[in-house]
Amino acid sequence: MNEELDYAEMLEIPVSTVNVVKKKSIFKHRPFFAPKEQHEVAPASDELKDLVVDSVNERVGAYTYTEDLTEPVKPEKKSKFFGKDKGSKIILTELIAVCVLAAAIFLTNIFMPTSAINTFLGTLTGNKKTEAEPTYNEITLSSVVSETSDAVVNVSESGVLSFTAKGSVYPVCTGKVASVTKNEDTTYTVEIAHTSTFTSVITGLSDVYSAEGTTVQGNIPFAYSDGENEVRVSMYDNGTLLNCYTLSGVVPVWNS
Repeated sequence: MNEELDYAEMLEIPVSTVNVVKKKSIFKHRPFFAPKEQHEVAPASDELKDLVVDSVNERVGAYTYTEDLTEPVKPEKKSKFFGKDKGSKIILTELIAVCVLAAAIFLTNIFMPTSAINTFLGTLTGNKKTEAEPTYNEITLSSVVSETSDAVVNVSESGVLSFTAKGSVYPVCTGKVASVTKNEDTTYTVEIAHTSTFTSVITGLSDVYSAEGTTVQGNIPFAYSDGENEVRVSMYDNGTLLNCYTLSGVVPVWNS
């Protein structure tokens, strides 16, 4: 009995009943003729059991079972970004900043194309703002022959320059060679694009120094005439032949 009670106390387990037996003293006189069963230990009375149980429970401590019937509080769900993870907050902040910057650039491109931020971003990306090209009458023309040449340059009522002389041939202004065509009489025809709309066409050339796609300057010869054929220079704006200029010596000048 002592071992069971000690074990119950160690585990702090309350008990409700216990088997208790009472041994008779070995010194008490016992009749010789008594039955064998009466010589063995007899069970203790119920009163003794109750006293033992109460004594054990007092040492273990009263055990009371209570059940919490209140509804458990659910843990608050935290956002993936607004939780305790500082890295997530930093990523979200950077994402918002990028979106705001992109929206600002988009709006300034629409409403303020000449703003400082667009100019700065243009320099970073290598995109330069395309300057508005001049109209044909804003371009200063130059002579199609050398100033030291003896060639006589004429202009027709339709606006075609012409001369017949040996010597170098110059473009009327800076431009890019759009095409070089060899004619059946072995002469060449060259078209030069000065702007997206303003072009000039030179025919009757004996030789051409500049290939297609080459940039030419008004003060540098691009072709040659051997004097055997008439050289004709026509200027166009959007395909329309221009005749709104006169000659000042050998230099064409736009009419004011």
